[in-house]
Amino acid sequence: MDTSKIIEIAAYTIPSLITGGVAYYLFTAYFKDQQNTRRWLLQKENQKEALPLRLQAYERMAIFLERINPSKLLIRVEPMSQDKNLYEAFVIDHIEQEFEHNLAQQIYITEDCWNVILTAKNTLIQNIRKTAMNEKVTSADKLRETILSDLMEQESPTSIALSYLKKEVTQVI
Repeated sequence: MDTSKIIEIAAYTIPSLITGGVAYYLFTAYFKDQQNTRRWLLQKENQKEALPLRLQAYERMAIFLERINPSKLLIRVEPMSQDKNLYEAFVIDHIEQEFEHNLAQQIYITEDCWNVILTAKNTLIQNIRKTAMNEKVTSADKLRETILSDLMEQESPTSIALSYLKKEVTQVI
């Protein structure tokens, strides 16, 4: 085979390879773009359906925080006897029941927000237990009174969590 034949074959082959490479690159880029567009549209459609669920979860957690707010909780949950230990257990049980009722909402809210809510609940329970251990507190009514007076001196953990929740909802919307 002489060099003129090789040059002639190369003259036909090289432009074909270049054209094929460019076509391959363009088709690959086009299909990637189409795939990204489909993914974006699917994500947009899912967000349309998920946003109401997320907002409902935030609403439910706001209701939870309001229901366990000591100023509302202690008025709603009255002592059945004057035993402070029974009342302490009764109030803590109410908080735990409210929490368990809303446990599934953690799926729809951010982990940071869930941790703030969990911390508020645990802090509130810890404050109730600490107040009940005080020797000056001798009855259930005195326990209620002491918890409410402590609430006047410092901000409730539920109020702090509720403000965090509200701030996060504004970011979601």
